[in-house]
Amino acid sequence: EEALLLVMTNPYAYIIEPLDPQKPDHKFFNLKKLKDPRYDQLPFSIRVLLESAVRNCDGVLVKKEDVEKVLNWKVTQSQTVEVPFRPARVILQDFTGVPAVVDFAAMRDAVKKLQGDPEKINPVCPADLVIDHSIQVDFNRNCLHFLGACLGVCSLVTIYYLFHSSRSDSLQKNQDLEFERNRERFEFLKWGSKAFRNMRIIPPGSGIVHQVNLEYLARVVSEQDGYYYPDSLVGTDSHTTMIDGLGVLGWGVGGIEAEAVMLGQPISMVLPEVIGYKLQGTPNKYITSTDIVLTVTKHLRQVGVVGKFVEFFGPGVAQLSIADRATIANMCPEYGATAAFFPVDQISIHYLKQTGRDAEKLNYIEKYLKAVGMFRDYSNTAEDPQFTQVVELDLSTVVPCCSGPKRPQDKVDVSEMKQDFKTCLGAKQGFKGFQVAPERHDVRVPFQFNGAEYSLSHGSVVIAAITSCTNTSNPSVMLGAGLLAQRAVKAGLRVKPYIKTSLSPGSGVVTYYLKESGVMDFLSQLGFEVVGYGCMTCIGNSGPLPEPVVEAITRGDLVAAGVLSGNRNFEGRVHPNTRANYLASPPLVIAYAIAGTMRIDFEKEPLAVNSQGKEVFLRDIWPTREEIQAVERQFVIPAMFKEVYEKVEKVNERWNSLKAPSDELYTWDPSSTYIKSPPFFDGLTQELQTPNSITDAYVLLNLGDSVTTDHISPAGNIARNSAAARYLTSRGLTPREFNSYGSRRGNDAVMARGTFANIRLFNKFINKQAPSTIYLPTEETMDVFDAAEKYQQAGHPLLILAGKEYGSGSSRDWAAKGPFLLGIKAVLAESYERIHRSNLVGMGIIPLEYLPGDSAESLGLTGRERYTVIIPPQITPRMTLDTGKTFQAKMRFDTDVELTYFHHGGILNYMIRKMSQN
Repeated sequence: EEALLLVMTNPYAYIIEPLDPQKPDHKFFNLKKLKDPRYDQLPFSIRVLLESAVRNCDGVLVKKEDVEKVLNWKVTQSQTVEVPFRPARVILQDFTGVPAVVDFAAMRDAVKKLQGDPEKINPVCPADLVIDHSIQVDFNRNCLHFLGACLGVCSLVTIYYLFHSSRSDSLQKNQDLEFERNRERFEFLKWGSKAFRNMRIIPPGSGIVHQVNLEYLARVVSEQDGYYYPDSLVGTDSHTTMIDGLGVLGWGVGGIEAEAVMLGQPISMVLPEVIGYKLQGTPNKYITSTDIVLTVTKHLRQVGVVGKFVEFFGPGVAQLSIADRATIANMCPEYGATAAFFPVDQISIHYLKQTGRDAEKLNYIEKYLKAVGMFRDYSNTAEDPQFTQVVELDLSTVVPCCSGPKRPQDKVDVSEMKQDFKTCLGAKQGFKGFQVAPERHDVRVPFQFNGAEYSLSHGSVVIAAITSCTNTSNPSVMLGAGLLAQRAVKAGLRVKPYIKTSLSPGSGVVTYYLKESGVMDFLSQLGFEVVGYGCMTCIGNSGPLPEPVVEAITRGDLVAAGVLSGNRNFEGRVHPNTRANYLASPPLVIAYAIAGTMRIDFEKEPLAVNSQGKEVFLRDIWPTREEIQAVERQFVIPAMFKEVYEKVEKVNERWNSLKAPSDELYTWDPSSTYIKSPPFFDGLTQELQTPNSITDAYVLLNLGDSVTTDHISPAGNIARNSAAARYLTSRGLTPREFNSYGSRRGNDAVMARGTFANIRLFNKFINKQAPSTIYLPTEETMDVFDAAEKYQQAGHPLLILAGKEYGSGSSRDWAAKGPFLLGIKAVLAESYERIHRSNLVGMGIIPLEYLPGDSAESLGLTGRERYTVIIPPQITPRMTLDTGKTFQAKMRFDTDVELTYFHHGGILNYMIRKMSQN
């Protein structure tokens, strides 16, 4: 009925027609029948936005003038034009999914208090939640060094099993610990799957959200209520963009914004510019997709694509598999774009066949996309649309590379790694510097491990992880790592036992083809055995290092290194004891693990010397692209995907056995330290409150450039001396029961105390890295939470000062919720990461931006001033405000919809009032 009503009121109903005359009930909006010459000039990504606007045009949420704005993109792209977009679906992972379900449960309570129907808080837009962020690398290499991690957390039965089980299976042990630690969270999610319609949960142990999306969940073309339309999505993880590699338009949003989309609210977005990225040439036979993406990341960072779409075209695209394209699209957040789109072509259809998609669906996918002009032939230049700007990359110029030591955009050619690390060691503290005194560059610290003598120095590798959907989704680099491991083992090479090695595939398909191709055993012999199916090391779930290693690093104040096939290497993210972290392809992860150090020139120095005294160079064992592709063609087959995914939702017996209530309203347990009703809606009324000016605010923190969401709201381990630890201890927990911040995102008391608790946070007030600040009224140095609590008790509003790219990194809603709970009313920064700025708006925090040329330094701001921000009764998008000082700043509410959210005190308050009234 709803779909019929929409069609009856849609002014574009005249372009509806059957896709197949033999099936008149299966229709689509044929954009070609608009007969508008502007359509064929639009970038393919903008055509997806246009189709959504046309199909959803109801005169209320989506208007005819919105369609015209998108159709006239060539003109409107530079005019900061706002348009609504209704994605086909939403995808979540459990770190962001748990707080989303907590919010939904609390919103139901709030709607009931306002005399509304709680059942209206229910996803309208289909949502998939993949549990992939909870598992940690507690066990690896079949060793029990990390059994202490489960003491105080696990039942005695589980501890007995871990000690005495005849299975030397790190995977099983890590999964058992995952359930022991997270049972309460998992039961809550299972309640959500019963209480809310349109929400599907993929159980733990299935894989990484974006790889599962690519291999299984993606529709490419959706079919609902008898209509075909392009698959599209938003997700509560910044790397949602990975799906763009398959021609499905998607990007990351804040959890708060995703919740509104799930409840039927369109996204209000500024119509983006589209950068055409032309790929030409053919990659060198030794180059991996990781080398290409790290090159693209650095290039596009230099071009400047923040807030824009990037769309790939040119003959070089046809040289890339879908897995290669997905790798490039995955790291879109690292080069700053909103989306990184590869339109569907024949290679996309082949991938769908390879991954076991239904033949009938493949037929209508290709037929539909060709009918609406969204199917690409990259060799046909006549199909090239108009772009805002075109930049080019010759794939033949790409060389093997890594990125680091602290940011993914800081590419380092492998041939220059040794010298680059030496330079970073002595350089001033910063993104490319550790400020180690020259006389300490070659210090070595001896230690004992398993009865043998070893030593560590600056640059020693202590973590080597093949992890993350960025690379584990790509058979070419995974099989490349396997072939390299095979040759390394046969050459007599080994990895030192103290190095924490791990392999965490993004889906069971990876394990399947690694075993079938015969390389898994060689990976295991080098220590790269499967430890779990999830993000693991890439998000900081790297687990503990052996105590002798930690003690040696601490004693020598060493810059120890982690090397991982991930997408993020920000300070304090991977592990507290690895100050240098490098992103690399899976084969290079193994190479650096064998070498044991980042201070090596692979061209001139041997990888290692085997037991026969023979020098083995990396070039001796490195496989070519042709060798890898031959193995891939033989062993990566549709039957594998079908077998793994046809049972993915029911194969986990522990998940199946979980008991959960099915009540409409959740019964909150006051004793729980994982799930707690948040205070966001306390005192909420139907009447709007007039926004108040900010008067005499204190600055809680004075921060610099590139403050990430990891700095603001860390996901890793809870330090024993932190405010969150003191809270958990007061609730009767021992340190071994703390788990991680990420796992406790359903508890606002923990997350508020974890806000700005990253040990690598650099606060100018104290001029060093620490999760501390100065309480200005008394000049006391204390934890950030304790200072904020004192300010709130005294009734003082708070402000944050920051530099460029504030809030870069993961799309983490607690990076906005936490500051809200600390009493922060506004952030004043030089620029913002897109998702984080949206999240601030969603929580009612004002994102203020310095005018061009202004900064804290240029204006002479120390942060010790008191700040007054006058908010006028009438606010307009991107309004310039008088701050009450001697300078002005721009209020970064970019759209009228964002202003509406602000007037309601945040997007969730708006949705509650809306649902209560209707």
